[in-house]
Amino acid sequence: MHRNAFRAAALLAGLSGVAVLAGWAFAGTKGLQFGLVVAVAINGLVYFYGSTAALRAMRARPISEIEQPVLYRIVRELATEARQPMPKVYLSPTASPNAFATGHSPRSAVICCTTGLLRLLSERELRAVIAHELAHVRRRDTLVCSVAATVAAIIGSLTALALLLPFGDSDDDDGPGLLSELLFLVLGPIAAAVIHLGVSRAREHRADADAARLTGDPIGLASALRRIEVGIRIHPLPAERPLLASAHLMIAHPFPDRGMGRLFSAHPPTAERIRRLRAQAAEWEIP
Repeated sequence: MHRNAFRAAALLAGLSGVAVLAGWAFAGTKGLQFGLVVAVAINGLVYFYGSTAALRAMRARPISEIEQPVLYRIVRELATEARQPMPKVYLSPTASPNAFATGHSPRSAVICCTTGLLRLLSERELRAVIAHELAHVRRRDTLVCSVAATVAAIIGSLTALALLLPFGDSDDDDGPGLLSELLFLVLGPIAAAVIHLGVSRAREHRADADAARLTGDPIGLASALRRIEVGIRIHPLPAERPLLASAHLMIAHPFPDRGMGRLFSAHPPTAERIRRLRAQAAEWEIP
C-alpha cells in the first residue's frame, strides 16, 4: 500500500475507533452501537465527499479549454511530461491567489486555481505552481489531505448543533450563534489536530523539489511563492470553518497568521521554501 494511502486508512481507523470507544464509555452497549453508526457515517462522508469538500468551500466550478486555453495547455503539457493522467481543471472565483489539488487518485484528480492566481502570475510562474500540484497528485498527498479535510470539516460542523438546542422563550437571537462560536473554540483545535496528525509539512518541500525537477525551473516556483504570499496578505481568505478545514490543501496558507488561521497552518514558512529552491537552482548552476 502507498504510504499516503496507509496514512489515510490509519487516520480513518483511529477516528472510527475513538467514536466507538467513546460511545461505549458513555452509554455502554447502546453507545457502542451509536459509535459504530457514527464511524460508518464518517467513512461514508469521506469516501463520497472527501475529494469535493475543498471545491465546494472555494465555490469552484469545472471550466473548459475554451474559457482558459493557457491554463489548460500548461496542465496538459506538464501532465504529459510527468506521465500522469490529465486532471480535471476547476476555477474558483476568489481574489486571493492560490491553487490546490484534490482527489482520491491520479485518475480522479482535480487541479483548482483561483482567479486571483491567474491574474497575478506570469505563465512561467503558473507552470511552476501547476507542476507543484501535479507532484501532490503523483505522490497521493491529495488522498490523505482530502481525508483530513473532510474529517476536520465534520468536526467543525458539529458546532451547528448549537442551533438545535433550546434557549427558552428568549427573544435574544445571539444565543445559538454565541454557543456555536464557543463550541468552535473547543472543537476547532481538535479539527486542527486531526489535520496535523494526517498532514506533514515536509510534503510541501517534496512537492516543491518535484516541481522544480519537472519544469527545470526552481526559480520560477520561488518567484511564484513570493508573489502568492504578498497577494494573500492583500487578499486573505475569510477564516470560515469550511475554508479552515481545507487550507492545508493549498499551495500557500491562505489566512492571516493569527487566531484560528494560525492554528490551522500546515505549511512550512515560505521563506524556507524559497531558500531551498534557490539552493536547488545553485546546485544546478541556474542563474
